[in-house]
Amino acid sequence: MPRPAVNVASSAARAAGKIILRYMNRVEGLTVVEKQRLDFASEVDRLAEAEIIKELRRAYPSHGFLAEESGAQGNKGPLTWVIDPLDGTHNYLRGIPHFCVSIAMLDHGEPVYGVIYDPLRDELFTASKGDGAYLNDRRIRVSKRESLDGALISTGYPYRQRETIDSQIAITRALLNQAEDIRRSGSAALDLAYVASGRHDGFFENGLNVWDFAAGALMVREAGGKYCDFAGRDGLPVSGNLVAGNLGVAKAMVEVIADHAVPALLRG
Repeated sequence: MPRPAVNVASSAARAAGKIILRYMNRVEGLTVVEKQRLDFASEVDRLAEAEIIKELRRAYPSHGFLAEESGAQGNKGPLTWVIDPLDGTHNYLRGIPHFCVSIAMLDHGEPVYGVIYDPLRDELFTASKGDGAYLNDRRIRVSKRESLDGALISTGYPYRQRETIDSQIAITRALLNQAEDIRRSGSAALDLAYVASGRHDGFFENGLNVWDFAAGALMVREAGGKYCDFAGRDGLPVSGNLVAGNLGVAKAMVEVIADHAVPALLRG
């Protein structure tokens, strides 16, 4: 049974999803700003985020919030909601039907509740620490693949760290020598939800922010997998360099990355 915090976050994600879908066929008229080079946000991001925070604050007025568009708000205590109101903004603005809402609660920096909602497919991924991961109330598990042989891996190329692109391409090339294929879908949160549900076998990306992966990382772990940084250290990576997958694939990915990443990508 979902925990109360997951129910509240699920309601907030669905409310944000309604806003996202309402504007989907009117993207040409949206106000879009470039926060930094190649990193865009629309008024839909801001409207959806405000709706999420309103819903969460009504239930948890004493909690802190860290949201992609508005930054840190509220109390600076141990409990913090981490919010990406529209993960996959580039897809959304181009009419590509692959994006989601991502919400996680951190307790002393560790994810304990997570919700990822795909409003187009009406797929709600949820997880609670120690209680497993679910897709629309059905228990999900990571894939059973034991190695990179035949694995389907997802990744992304960071907008803010193009100086590491050569290293990431080298990692990608090495993985493709063993894996079946690599996907680059444009939404790290959905990629992680797909790993948790066994649709993908593994995921890696550098230069992420905590709101990109907190909910999805928890889901992968609760679905029987693991997440770590590029050097294999457990926990949410401060570096933003994340590996996730079932136990065998995650281990194999870390080994490949160790052989091909520049030292900067292996730091904690």
